[in-house]
Amino acid sequence: MMKTYSAKAADLQPKWYVIDAEGQVLGRLATQIAHILRGKHKPTFTPHLNSGDFVIVINAEKIAVSGNRLDQKVYYRHTQYPGGLKKTTLRQTLEGKHPERALEHAVRGMVMHNRLGTRVMSRLKIYAGPTHPHEAQKPAIWEGPETLLKQLTEAK
Repeated sequence: MMKTYSAKAADLQPKWYVIDAEGQVLGRLATQIAHILRGKHKPTFTPHLNSGDFVIVINAEKIAVSGNRLDQKVYYRHTQYPGGLKKTTLRQTLEGKHPERALEHAVRGMVMHNRLGTRVMSRLKIYAGPTHPHEAQKPAIWEGPETLLKQLTEAK
């Protein structure tokens, strides 16, 4: 009889990864980040646990988009007052005070919309510039899931 593996919270050991967003397409990068945060790249993936890794994104202000998306993509928010609908384009967001919010908004839409999703999003650290304050965690550079497979086969 086969048994389904289910990881325990004590078995999980999250790693830290750095991703350089310069020149990368917003949506494609957001899917990779959501995949890492959720932990789906690991063989120990467990749906009900926060089994993902920490992700540090640098150069978020230099992210690329295709087509006319800079002017056509609009973020809406409402002040909860009559007539309080506010619109912001992607260009205004990237050129504004907090350009990292565009990538955060894209990733937030790709993770679960519940308490586990909130805990998953707390592992995402986005910085507009090329520096970050997480050197003490010794983050590795993310090069894709293929690299993880090589590391696992070399360890055996």
